[in-house]
Amino acid sequence: MTVATDARVEQIVGGRLVSRRRVDRGYTPAERWVFLLDDHRSVFVKAATDDQTAGWLRSEHRVYEAIHASFMPGLIGWQDGKRPVLVLQDLSASSWSPPWTDDRVASVRQMLEAVAATRPPAWLPRASSSGFLERGWHSVQEDPRPLLSTRFVSEAWLDVALPALTDAADACELDGPNLLHLDVRSDNICFRTDGSAVLVDWNLAVAGNPRLDIACWAPSLGSEGGPQPESVLPGGGREAAFVAGFFAARAGQPPVPAAPAIRPLQLEQLRHALPWACRELGLPVPEGG
Repeated sequence: MTVATDARVEQIVGGRLVSRRRVDRGYTPAERWVFLLDDHRSVFVKAATDDQTAGWLRSEHRVYEAIHASFMPGLIGWQDGKRPVLVLQDLSASSWSPPWTDDRVASVRQMLEAVAATRPPAWLPRASSSGFLERGWHSVQEDPRPLLSTRFVSEAWLDVALPALTDAADACELDGPNLLHLDVRSDNICFRTDGSAVLVDWNLAVAGNPRLDIACWAPSLGSEGGPQPESVLPGGGREAAFVAGFFAARAGQPPVPAAPAIRPLQLEQLRHALPWACRELGLPVPEGG
């Protein structure tokens, strides 16, 4: 964070900076800070560090500007430019999972119902055309070496399971009329003091099938001691296969220098999404699962 960025934030919020602290949560190279102001307000600041994060922040700001809902942090201000700055409600007093309790699981389910019931802006892309979900099991078919390099699956297992996983993922309905966050994970969910859930990081929002948001959440829930995916999305074989394919096509790819934690995260999600898909489809669970 530079002196110039500090001045931009002060201009946006109309207050003077007293102190700031870095927020380490998040997997992209965008900078995240909590600013304490001289009028005792605190705000959350997200600043772009490159062209990619600048594009993500513009997308996220557009969603916050169009949708005002209790399941989102409040938009305080915005300044575009080569390196945009987004200022949001500070959620530092909120709690983050894990641990997962029955009440927290119920709160997220209620929150995702509210998300799905919210009319998406007309300009949001459809899930199938957003570009974020393009690579899956077909990419693994074309080149299985990255996935095999994780040693989570074997070549013999892949020969047996890949056709069924590909067919199920292809049959997954992506599009629909509902608002989707498309990146529902525990690190993007917090809980206010009243127990209500809030969803952050809206740069991937699309219009689509609301079962996708639940399917995206389910593997991280299972990896952190929460309920198994089947209990939050019954009959989710197609969605499980699709989400597993998303992670299978990425987990073994080369590290992302600006975001080194991404590949380990994707592998951890795969370790829970793929066994879920196999159980739903009656396939053998991979050796690593």
